This record gives sequence, structure tokens and C-alpha cells, in this order.
Amino acid sequence: MRVIAILLVILFLGGCATAYQPQSFSGGFSETQLDTNVFTITFKGNGYTGRDKANDFALLRSAELALEHGFKYFAIVDAQQYSKNSTYTTPTTATTNVNANTYGSAYSYGNNTTYNGNTYGTATTTVSGGETYNISKPRTSNTIVCFVEKPQSFTYNAEFLVKSLKQKYRIDNTPNK
Repeated sequence: MRVIAILLVILFLGGCATAYQPQSFSGGFSETQLDTNVFTITFKGNGYTGRDKANDFALLRSAELALEHGFKYFAIVDAQQYSKNSTYTTPTTATTNVNANTYGSAYSYGNNTTYNGNTYGTATTTVSGGETYNISKPRTSNTIVCFVEKPQSFTYNAEFLVKSLKQKYRIDNTPNK
């Protein structure tokens, strides 16, 4: 029964990865403009977001930001990927069941009115919980330089990248901000 409950929780939470959205309590993207064509974009995922998805969402926001500011191309000049790690331990509970004899009661000897006597029987204690889970929240940060015309060096095509990543993650084309 406990295994079924855990599987249901995992299935429910599996859909709880950080969405492609501006930064909120559950994660998302944020950006800072450093110059007219230079930006730092950060995406913070939660414990259900994979590292690849966090990287793709930072890349998607980089491409959208370039287009929003009138640029067609961008290059990543600095990229950082890391994780914020934490642990969670579930509460421990103990349940004790007293097993009475075949007549429905435990044996008791001595002065029971003052609780100085002895009671005989069996008891079973079940302990549950106390599991520790490691939680890793991926973080990705890109510093990009944007261009109107394609330079000789490697750059991303912002329009192509937006279309490709939105299709991959089935993100509609409505504005995100």
C-alpha cells in the first residue's frame, strides 16, 4: 500500500517541473541588461526540473530577449551551470498494536487499581518514515552579446532557436512577459 502511495506522489509531482515562465517561487527565468546589446539570463529550475531543460530554457529566453531588442543573432560569451542541493527527511512515526490473548484481554497480575501490577501480552511496534531525499535544483546562467547582422564568429539564429525550442517543449507563441 505504501509503495502505491509513493508511486502516486511521484506521478503527480512529475508534472511539477518548473515551467517556462518569469521567475516565481517555483523557479523560472530572469535577466539583466548590461549594455545595449549585452544581457545576462538566468533560469532556475526546481527539484523536478532536469539540467537539460534548464539549459534549454535559458537558451530560449536568450533568443527571445535578443528578438525583443531588435537583434537577430547572439553569442554566448559566458555560461555557468550549477545546482543548488538540499535534502529532505520525512517525519518518523511509530504505531504500537497490543495483541491480546484469545479471550480478548491481556493477562494482568497484582494491584491494577494503582497500576503497580504486571500485565502480560505481546505488542508490535511499526516505525515508518525517516527517509532522506536529495534534491538538486539546476541553475543556468548565460551572458550573451546580440547582433543585428550575422558576424563571422559563431552565433545562434534567435528566430530559428525560439521556433525550435518552443516546438520541442510544446510552448505556445503567446508572450511570456
